Amino acid sequence: MDITWLGQAGLLLKKGNACILIDPYLSDSVAKINPKNKRRVPVDFRFFAEKPTVMVFTHNHLDHYDPETVRHFLTDQTQITVLAPASVWQEVRKIGGSNNYVLFNRGTSWTEGDFRFTAVAAEHSDPDAIGVIMADGQKTYYITGDTLYNENIFTALPHKIDLLFLPINGVGNNMNATDATRFCQRICPSVAVPLHFGLFDDLDPETFLYEPKVIPQIYQKIEVE
Repeated sequence: MDITWLGQAGLLLKKGNACILIDPYLSDSVAKINPKNKRRVPVDFRFFAEKPTVMVFTHNHLDHYDPETVRHFLTDQTQITVLAPASVWQEVRKIGGSNNYVLFNRGTSWTEGDFRFTAVAAEHSDPDAIGVIMADGQKTYYITGDTLYNENIFTALPHKIDLLFLPINGVGNNMNATDATRFCQRICPSVAVPLHFGLFDDLDPETFLYEPKVIPQIYQKIEVE
């Protein structure tokens, strides 16, 4: 699996013919509402050439579901599977066309080719927010989405997680680095990857202490064995 960090919580995952985009934020839309959150790293326009087969959105906040970004990939002429919880689904399906808009609320599973996606709980200011478990038959990936540390999250997680992606910024109802470390210690992923830093802030990801971890670099592949 090739995995590239797009900044904030965005991920591009490729394996075989599958191209999966999760929460891509490739604009400066947030700054139009809150100027202090002007992006510090310019948009890399080469990613707009990607042709996703699946798009996943974890919740309806602009740095996760961004219509300005989405319209580069999703149109009424594309045929993309779109997995979205109710807060996003109600909006994104208005694009129409031949895309398959799947209402992806907590507890829902969807199989697409060799991948199975399962929506799990998240604790965030969007009450419909989800995390995503993705399994490809070889490894299990867990993308928490934006979330706080909450006991209810752990009840539906698989016993083995190979790669975990989670926020560490500690604002906007996200875990800080200390709670993200505790979160990892609770579920013991084989490798943890901190996200949600560096685009709007100068947070040092080394404050996230779980090992083994991989600190990603924006627009670069995440190197894990």
